[in-house]
Amino acid sequence: MLGVDPGLTRCGLGVIEGEPGRTLVLVATDVVGTPAGDDIGARLLALEQQFEHWLTTYQPDAVAVERVFSQHNVRTVMGTAQAGAVAIVCAARRRLPVALHTPSEVKAAVTGSGRADKAQVTQMVARLLRMADPPRPADSADALALAICHLWRGGAQARLLAAAAAGRGAAARSAWTPAAERGRGRP
Repeated sequence: MLGVDPGLTRCGLGVIEGEPGRTLVLVATDVVGTPAGDDIGARLLALEQQFEHWLTTYQPDAVAVERVFSQHNVRTVMGTAQAGAVAIVCAARRRLPVALHTPSEVKAAVTGSGRADKAQVTQMVARLLRMADPPRPADSADALALAICHLWRGGAQARLLAAAAAGRGAAARSAWTPAAERGRGRP
């Protein structure tokens, strides 16, 4: 599972392995970035190269990206959204499932409170991944928290969607009878 805390200047990346109810394992984490003075196109291409490198190196089953939420600084929101979109495109190119999680969803999944501060998130990430030292900087911890959130929540969501789809399929199958077919003019 690859977690991406998007940003143009600093973009957190974190890869973990595990599943709900099992011990989580830290595979890798880092913060990549681009110089603020560079052209936007060059910055996005540089991020794409980093994302592709991580996807090739670690071969995650899915990618979780932080959902951009409204901030007061429109330039920051735009850069964050653009970086997140590049990560989504890279994953889609490989046909990997992509999930978007809000910061409050991530905080709630990792700490139990959607209002947790960065220090609490970082502390819980370190504890859950059995790290000797907390991940630094915060972008790295946030990327790992996104991956943890999706591993725990994404699996449950996928099972619920599959159960709902199976239920709709069963209901549709039980509604079909040979008499219903004859009523439609079929033998």
